[in-house]
Amino acid sequence: MHNLFFRGVFLTLAAIALSLPAPAQNLHSWTLRQCIDYARENNIQVKTQELTLESAEASLEQAKAAQYPTLNFSSSVGANFQNINTYNEYMEKNGGMSFSNSFGLNSGMTIYQGGRLRNTIKQQSLQTDASEYDLEQQRIDIEISVTEAFLQILYNRENLDLARQAEELSARQVERGEELFRAGSISRVELAQLKSQNASDKYQVVSAENALETARLQLKQLLELNLGTDFDIASPEIDDAVVGSPIPSLAVAYEEALATLPKMKSSELGIESADLAVKIAKGSAMPSISMNAGISTGYSSGTGITYFDQLGNKLGESVGLNLSIPIFNNKQIRTNVKKAQIQLDQARLQDESTRKQLLSTLESVRNDAVSAQHRYFAAKTQLESAEESLRLVTEQFEAGIKNTVELLTEKNNYISARSQQLQAKYQAVLAEKLLGRYMNQPIEL
Repeated sequence: MHNLFFRGVFLTLAAIALSLPAPAQNLHSWTLRQCIDYARENNIQVKTQELTLESAEASLEQAKAAQYPTLNFSSSVGANFQNINTYNEYMEKNGGMSFSNSFGLNSGMTIYQGGRLRNTIKQQSLQTDASEYDLEQQRIDIEISVTEAFLQILYNRENLDLARQAEELSARQVERGEELFRAGSISRVELAQLKSQNASDKYQVVSAENALETARLQLKQLLELNLGTDFDIASPEIDDAVVGSPIPSLAVAYEEALATLPKMKSSELGIESADLAVKIAKGSAMPSISMNAGISTGYSSGTGITYFDQLGNKLGESVGLNLSIPIFNNKQIRTNVKKAQIQLDQARLQDESTRKQLLSTLESVRNDAVSAQHRYFAAKTQLESAEESLRLVTEQFEAGIKNTVELLTEKNNYISARSQQLQAKYQAVLAEKLLGRYMNQPIEL
C-alpha cells in the first residue's frame, strides 16, 4: 500500500518534469502575432503618434504654400456726419449724413528671402520624415511591450500549473502522513509540518492565480480592449530548440540596429533639421524682396453720380516691389543664429547619446539572453538531480530512515529547481525576441 502511494506521488512529479499541461484553448485565443498586429493599429500611444505625423504633414503643406502669392478681398462701408455749413441738397435731406463703400483686391508674393522659404520647406520635410520614423518606433515599442506581456502570461500560466501540482502533491503527503500518524510511524509534530506545507502550497496557488489575472489585464490594456471583453491567448510550444536559439554577437546586433532602427534614423534627421535651422536663422540677415499688386474702387453718396458709375470711375490699380535690408535689429538675428547653432550642437550630442543608449540596451539584452540560456540548461540538469533525490528520500521516508523535514526539504528543492528552469526559459525567450526585434526581425513565437 505504501509503495503504491509513493509510486503515485513519484509519477505526479515525473509528469511535472516532463511537461506542464497546456491550458484549454477557446475560440477567442489570440496568438502573439495577432496581439502585435492589433496593438500596432489600436494602441492609444500609436494613435497619438499618428496625429503627430498628421500635424507635421500639415505644416509641410503650409511651408510649401508660402511660395505662392496671396490673394485677399476687402470691403468696407461707413457713414459720415458733416457740419451744417457744408450741407448740400442730398445731405440736407439725410440730416447731414453721407455714406461710403469701398472694395479692394490685393495680392502679395515673396520673391527672395535669403533662402528661408526653401530651407523651411526642406526642414519641415525632414521633420515629417522623422515623425514617420517616430511612428514606426512607437509601433516597435508597443510590439516589445505586447511581447513582454504575452510571455508573462505564458510564464504565469505554467507557474500556476506548477503551484497546483505542488499543492496536490503536498495534499497527498498529508493524507499519507495521517495514515502513518494513526499507525504510530510519525509524530504529531511531523504531521503538523506536512499540513503546514500544504497550507503554504495552497497560498502559492492563490498568488499564482492573481499574478496570471494581473498579467492578462496588462495585455488587454495594451490592446485597448474593454475589461469585459472575452480574451485569452494561445499557448505555443516552446521547446529547447526555441530557448537555445543562436544569439548574434554584440557587434552584429549593434550594426544592424544602427542601420535599421527607426529611432536612429529619426535622430540623424534631427541633426539635418537643426543644421537647416541655422541656415534659416542666417537667412534673416539677407535682404528680402517681395511683390504686391492691388485693385480698388469705391462709392460715396451725395455726389450726384450713380453707384455703379462711381465704382467704374474710381477703379484704381497698383503694382510694386518691396526691398527690405536689415541693418540693426537689437542683435535679434545674431542671437537667433547663435541659438540655432546651440540647438545643432545639442542635436549632435543627443544623437551620440542615443547611439550609446542603444549599445547599452543591446548589450544588456544580449547578456540576459546568454545568461538565461545557460541557467535554463543548468536548471534542467539540476532538475534531473532533484527528481532523483526526491525519489530516494521518498523511499527512505517510507522505510523510516528519513524524517518529515528531510522529505519536505527535498520536495521543495524539486519544486524550486522546476521553478528556476521555468523562469530561465521565459527570460531567455524574451531576451532573444527583443534582440531580434532591435535587429529589424519580426517577432514570431
